[in-house]
This record gives sequence, C-alpha cells and structure tokens, in this order.
Amino acid sequence: MGVKGLQSFVERCCPEACVTVNLREMARQHVTKNQQSGSSNITSPALVVDGMSCLCHWYSCMNWVCGGQWMEYMEVLKQWVEAFTSAGIKLVFFFDGVVEEQKRPEWVKRRLRVNKDIIKIFNHIKQHGEQPGQQLSCLPSALATFTPFALRSLGQDVFCSVREADYEIASYAHCHGSMGILGQDTDFIIYDSAPYLSVAKLRINGLTTVMYDRQRLCRNIGLSVTQLPLLACLLGNDVVSEELMQHIRSSAVAAYRRTNPASYCGPPQGEVVLAVAQFVSSLSASPEEETGLVPHSLNVASSQRELLKKGICSYLLPGHKDYELVDISVPPSAFEKYVSPEILKACREKHVAAEGFMVYSVVCAGVTECSNSLEDEEDEDLLPQALVYKPCRQRVYGLLLLLGKDGSSVDAPAIREWFVFPGNPLKEADTVHPVPINIPCGQPSLDLLWFSSGPEVSALRLAAFLTVFDCLHYSDLHGEIGDSLLAALCLVTYIVLQVEALSEEDVDAYLSQAVCLRLKSPLELRQIQLPVLSSRAVQLGSLYVRGLSHLLGANNASGCALPSAALMPWQGFDGRLFHSKYLLAHGGAEKSELLDGDMFCLSQFVQLKEKLLETCRQRGRVLQSRPRETQKNLRRSKASGFPSAADQGWTGETRRDLQHGQTWRQREAACGEQSGYENPETQQWRADHRGGGQSFHSHLSNSYEGRPLNRNRPPKQNRGRLHHNRGRYQLAPR
Repeated sequence: MGVKGLQSFVERCCPEACVTVNLREMARQHVTKNQQSGSSNITSPALVVDGMSCLCHWYSCMNWVCGGQWMEYMEVLKQWVEAFTSAGIKLVFFFDGVVEEQKRPEWVKRRLRVNKDIIKIFNHIKQHGEQPGQQLSCLPSALATFTPFALRSLGQDVFCSVREADYEIASYAHCHGSMGILGQDTDFIIYDSAPYLSVAKLRINGLTTVMYDRQRLCRNIGLSVTQLPLLACLLGNDVVSEELMQHIRSSAVAAYRRTNPASYCGPPQGEVVLAVAQFVSSLSASPEEETGLVPHSLNVASSQRELLKKGICSYLLPGHKDYELVDISVPPSAFEKYVSPEILKACREKHVAAEGFMVYSVVCAGVTECSNSLEDEEDEDLLPQALVYKPCRQRVYGLLLLLGKDGSSVDAPAIREWFVFPGNPLKEADTVHPVPINIPCGQPSLDLLWFSSGPEVSALRLAAFLTVFDCLHYSDLHGEIGDSLLAALCLVTYIVLQVEALSEEDVDAYLSQAVCLRLKSPLELRQIQLPVLSSRAVQLGSLYVRGLSHLLGANNASGCALPSAALMPWQGFDGRLFHSKYLLAHGGAEKSELLDGDMFCLSQFVQLKEKLLETCRQRGRVLQSRPRETQKNLRRSKASGFPSAADQGWTGETRRDLQHGQTWRQREAACGEQSGYENPETQQWRADHRGGGQSFHSHLSNSYEGRPLNRNRPPKQNRGRLHHNRGRYQLAPR
C-alpha cells in the first residue's frame, strides 16, 4: 500500500517534517517517558519493522541474479539485528501473509511491471554475459518466503499478517506503545500510530535515520491528523485508485490556483497535494461535518462514497471514535467442511507465528499466489516454475483437503492460483484441483499427521512428504544422509522427471553444489569467480529455489517430516556456487574438479546420482549428456570479421550454427535428441506460449541459449580446481 506522491511531497516540499533522529537516543527517551508516566512497559523499547519494505535493503550481496547468496544474506541479517539489540532496542518483524482481494488488481499491475524488467535482465545477460547494474536489479526468488524463517532462527519475534500487513504493523505499534515503525511506506504517515522511521535513510553503523513527523506535516498543509485518511484516498492508494479520483484532484488544483495567484514553482505533485489538502480542509469547515469519514459536502456518486468510506476505515486503529465501523472479523475458512476445527486453529497459529507456509492460504482462503521469478520468456526449452511444480502442489492440496474431518473421502475443492510466469496475463486465477497422494497405507488424515506422535506416525509423515515429490523409494536414505541432502535429492529428482530438457550436466551442477556447500564459508562463497553468466543457469537457479519453497509447503502439510531448518536455502543452496558448478559441468570438468577434490564429497555425489539415475531408469526417463556452451566470445567474432551478437541480435549458439553449417534440427538429430518424454503440462505450455501458430523451432533459432557442443572435439583434461584454472573461460567484454 502507499499514497501516490506523498513521499516525494514530504521530502521536497515539507522538509521540516523530515527530522533526522538517533535511534539510541530515541530509545532512551522512550524509556524515560514511560518511567515518568508510570507505564509498566519500560524494559525494552520496541521497534516494529515492516519486513517487506526492508528486503531490498537487507539483500546487499553482490550477486542477486544467480539465485541468491543465502549464507552471506544470513550474515547480513545477523549483523543488522545485532546493531539494534546492542543498543537495547527490541525488534518485532511483520511480513505480508495474504494478498487481500481488493488489492489484487494493484498486485497484478506490479507483477506485470516487474515482468518487463525481467525481460531486460535476461537480454542484458545474453548480450553481455554479466549481471546488469542496480537499475535493473531484482531480488532473488522466494526471498520474502524464507526471510521470516531466517529472522526466527536468529531469535526474533516475527509475525505474518492475516490482513493488510501495513494495518497490522500500525495497529501493533499503536496498541503496544512502540517507539516507532521502521519501513518505507507513506501509509505509516497516515496512520495515527507510532512515529514513522525510514529504512531507506537508515545508517546502521550509527543507528540514525529520518523520521517523518505527521504533526509537522499536518501543520504545513493545514489539516488535522484525523483528516489524513481522506487526503490519502483522494490522492490515490491501493483501495481507492488514482484514476477514480482524478476529477476531484483536477477540480481541486483549479480551485487552488484561483485562491493562490502566485505561480507554483515546486514539483507538479506537490501542487496536487497542497490543492487536495486545501479541498479537504474546506469540506470540514462547518462543525456539523464528519471529520473521520466522508463529509456530506463531498459530491461523489454513492458507489464512490462507499469506496472512500472503505478506504478511510482501512486507516482507523483501535481507540479511534469510528473504529467500530472497521470490519475486523476473521473471514470464514473456505474449506471448513474439509478439515477439523483443530486443524483450522493450528493453520492460523502457525501462519501468524511465521512457522508455516502455503497451508493457511490454501485451507483458510482457498487461494495461493507466487510473485515473479527470474525466468526467460524466450527460452521455450525450460518450463516456468509454476508449471514445473504444479503436480506437487496438487498433491499438497490433496494431502490437506481430500480426507474429510470425519475420515471419509470428500469431493475435491478447487484452489485458485495466482502464479506469475511468462505468457500468463493474470486476468484471472487458475483453477487447480487437488490430487490424492498414493502411499501403500492409503491417504492419512491431517489430524493424525499433525497431532499424533510415535514412530509409526513419523514414518507416515515421511512417506507423505516424499510421495508429494514422487520419491517414496528414498525413505531408506532418511538417517543415512543429512536431511538437507535428502531434500536436495528429492527436489532434483522431481525436476528431472518434470523437465525433459534437463541434462546430465545440469544434474551434476545441482548435486555437486548441494554436496560442496557444507565446505564453504560465506567469505569463500563470496570470492567465487564467475567469468561469464549463463541465462539458462540463472533460470535453473531460480527454479531450484522455488522448489525449496515447495519442499517447505509439502513438509508443513505432512506434519513436518523433516526439520524446517533442513529446507532453508542457506543450508542447501548458493547461487554463485551453483553457477560455478554449472559452468564447470558444461565445460567438461572432471568429477574430482567438480567436487573440489574432496573424496567424501565425491562419494556422496556418486551415491546421490546413482539413486537418481536408478529412479530415471524405473520411470523411463533417459538422462542425456548435453553440454552447452555458455561463453559469448565476442572478441573472437569481431577479430574474425563475423558480426557480433550486439550487431546482429544473435545468440552465440546461432552464430556457431551458421559457422559450422548446421541447422538447429541437424544438431538435435546428431545428439540423438530424446522424443516422446514430455509431460502434459509441457505440451500445454508450449502450445500456449507459441501463439499464432509460430513454429517452435523457428522461434528457438533466435532465442535458444545453449546448444549441444560438437561431439568431435578432443576430450578435456583435468586442469585442477576452479580457482587454479580461470583460464578455462574468457571474460565477456564489458
């Protein structure tokens, strides 16, 4: 949420409302004030933190495009928290737990806007072989999913909202007498709550930031604090769209210019704010007018009046004289008849405490969503993650909903999915039906999995979890290998069975990074050299991290067969490490080099891969070796007189096809491209994504990154570990 143009107005046109504060001193004054007032809340001054606003400031790691530097990110969070706790400041974190339906249009608009940036990101990577600058930066996939778990592991109080998170933050800070709200959202100026502190202006070393003083703002624009909600709605927010109130703002600006003959010389939006504030002030001039809700003298249609009333109520906190008009009732569960009251209660409690994932939105709302992922819309070789993981989500839904609370089977309900992926216009939710899990003992009840104990129940939880990913036969590995490695093996096996284009080299990259990660410190991971980036590896990294979130959802649904900590990305994935393994695997590195020369890692890698290959054989999935050249050697092309990719818009692979006189079809035939193994989701997505009858092969001739290498080349020799052999790759020109 946010008020259109208000942040820039306060900073540019009302500098007296922007007060630099020292949080240590502010905390000391807060304690002193409570002591003088006789309040019992004098131990630790609390700062309520809007976690979603902080994500882009917390993730300061050098690399964001490869899937996330999660171990390093954990170190950043730990240092950030310690800076406040050392100053005696308690932190309380809130994260968005739901997307309210009234906010869905704005959510869709933002997601589609980010999709356009992702297209530019992949174009930059394919043209330059490097990560784009900060102007095109994008947070790693699932950062908002895993950050609450990270903060909980650091001993912090973390909450997920069951309604608009901004409201819950402002309400908590107001009711608990918090010293301030740390975030970056102008709605915190509108709420009559604790002081609003800017995370964007925060200097963590000195604990200084800017406080936006709502009292000084009101004096500057001639309004009272109780009039700010109406001002916010007329300017435009997530409840009342900017377009809907355009006629009122235009009329207000015209009136403002008549009453203020001196020409306005500030930013245009500043004049709009001043004009609307003058208009709101005039509406409440007579004593009989309401000041908290919509004044009678505001001439708008009844439908717009109701919407304005709804928007104003969204800002009213407990203690306000009109608070009784606020709808604070908990909406009924969408699927009450499918689960017991105990399950509903547990779902909500786990959700609020940031201990659960996916189950609350499914059981209590019948809807789930997933934001943007780094996916290349030009690469039809790789399915979007939403489709790759759809079968496992259906089994999660089946585990949650397909056995009624009385133990009898019930009709399958429909789940509405809002998943962002290339080609999805997000005009409406996708309707997805649950699928029953298939384990020898039959579908277990949710109450048994969640609330019972004993060895038999633990085994049943594990069976349910593994069956979601069609990996029940891996149950014998539980206790033999670490939980993180078992989760990695399940995930990679699932991806292999769902994505026909996945090659043996891709599997080697996935498994080797999972095995080698335990040997690396955050410093070592940060120092990994990536001489070139592959757009395909970028998407595979994002695909894997999204898979970890599905592992987490399946684990929660099954009653936590594995410890949640084992499924966290900082335990099993690092984007830079994976990318380096991808380059090595597709560059023909020996297995010893791929496993950092560590014999124990090599033995674990061999064990995991043998299990995976055995599964592939049983399912009729032939895992082929398809090394892909990822180097964009533009210097060599220019030196030879051959047009560069930048000049012609070609990928490096297209140039090689022309140089060697081979077509894409001939290259695929020469490599014995497997046919006949393609799941229905793949077929449907390819049909939908082509559009207009465009040929799949002709489209790929311009966009396909990573063709199989010439099999006639001499075999590569082992040249040692990666950091001794940077000459294997040539840096892409900048």
